[in-house]
Amino acid sequence: MKHVDIYTDGACRGNPGIGGWGAILVYAGIEKEMSGGERLTTNNRMELTAAIEGLGALKERCQVTLYSDSTYLTNAINKGWLYSWQKKGFMKTKSEPVPNSDLWRKIIELIEYHEVEFIWVRGHHGHEYNERCDRLATAFADSLK
Repeated sequence: MKHVDIYTDGACRGNPGIGGWGAILVYAGIEKEMSGGERLTTNNRMELTAAIEGLGALKERCQVTLYSDSTYLTNAINKGWLYSWQKKGFMKTKSEPVPNSDLWRKIIELIEYHEVEFIWVRGHHGHEYNERCDRLATAFADSLK
């Protein structure tokens, strides 16, 4: 099985506001940059979208190490919150849905197909790929102004 490193980041100009996401896929020394965004979104939605788009770009089942500066994303996976939310029908309480459940459902599909390890990296601390993803995300968000 091929191993791919995926680096992701999301950005938002206002929260909610204009947002962008960036992802860089690295396989066998080859890099692919991706970015996109939305005119009205949140930072958390852009963080999740970056992971979805990165994983969704893979053309076959892969072993993936996904790096993100989003504790919202990495903790939801690594601390088991996502599967707890899923068991409860994506409801936090009887009357309060889990935010972004549409995106969380897509993430579940992708991580059930690929073998994915989620690694948290400190944002804006000189990590080369995280900084590049941030530039991709913010540039796309700025292009939507």
